[in-house]
Amino acid sequence: MKIAYDAKRFFHNTSGLGNYSRDLVRILSRYFPENEYLLLNKNKSERGADILERAGVRFVETSKGQMSRQFKMGKDAQRTGADIFHGLSGELPLRWDQKPIKKALTIHDLIFVRYPQYYSFFDRKIHFWKFRKAAGSADRIIAISEQTKRDIVQFLKVPESRVEVIYQGCHQAFKEQQSDGFIAETKEKFRLPERFILNVGTIEERKNLLNVVRALKDTGIPLVVVGKKTKYFKKVERFIQQNKIEVQFLEGVSMDELAVLYKLAEIFIYPSFFEGFGIPVIEALFSGTVVITSNTSCLPEAGGPDSMYIDPGNPLDIAAKIKFLWENKAERKRRADKGFSFVQKFSDEPIARQLMDFYEKIIS
Repeated sequence: MKIAYDAKRFFHNTSGLGNYSRDLVRILSRYFPENEYLLLNKNKSERGADILERAGVRFVETSKGQMSRQFKMGKDAQRTGADIFHGLSGELPLRWDQKPIKKALTIHDLIFVRYPQYYSFFDRKIHFWKFRKAAGSADRIIAISEQTKRDIVQFLKVPESRVEVIYQGCHQAFKEQQSDGFIAETKEKFRLPERFILNVGTIEERKNLLNVVRALKDTGIPLVVVGKKTKYFKKVERFIQQNKIEVQFLEGVSMDELAVLYKLAEIFIYPSFFEGFGIPVIEALFSGTVVITSNTSCLPEAGGPDSMYIDPGNPLDIAAKIKFLWENKAERKRRADKGFSFVQKFSDEPIARQLMDFYEKIIS
């Protein structure tokens, strides 16, 4: 089987869609090396270079020019003789020639529909048009959670039979044990507190960091935050300064260093109002760290039965759950151990097999 991918995110996104794209090709090429995996883009980068070295994985330079991804990439894929073209980020090319090729699509979320206030009018319209057009032309669609599947059926009017839920995993670094020396170096580099709770994710309104710092007021519990700052950061920063809360914001954190941060944290907290899936929850569980997350959207799917759930709009509820786990080592360990068992369903091999079954259904 020859599968062509829109590899823009694979080469040029550092997180989110980029991690999904790289992990998908990585695990498929590992467990099904007999296939060809073609990464189509106008150019490549050092990102994902180790995956490109694998047998069966190769870069295909596509036509250049404005809007070439929309109007030429599909025909470029057909010229390679690919059996399937897979759009990894909710989009498919708009133009194709007569040569047969099956079309697969991954949709991560429809947050721009559910939370329009976080997007400009223009972005909402463009996103919705592109997603609906791609969903209409795809032979089959991957939703990364049951929540996303429900949204695809409801908002894009796609028959449920054409949508399959295949969860995503996470980077291999979170499944490995870093050396004692590297752990010590990371602690020293970032001058980490002896005990802390961790939050990972873009510092934006939807991710709800402000309610975490509100919950930490007067507790003396240190918080470490890893994430890109947006305008919302100023609001969070003001509250921290006014209330003298111990918060450390880290930047330039490598994947291996992030894996150490998860392992060192007493608690990982992820109070987002809405997610397509919530990969940081999976990363924390693979790291053996107890999770507090929201009782909304898909987050209980990612967190499983032994994570602790909060109302993300209620700082008092968040504070009570943090204090309970912070003060109860045995309960932290019990939930972390159960969470580690639960998260094995998001391991590479079962996900790779589900993806290959998905492709085989398209071909057949």
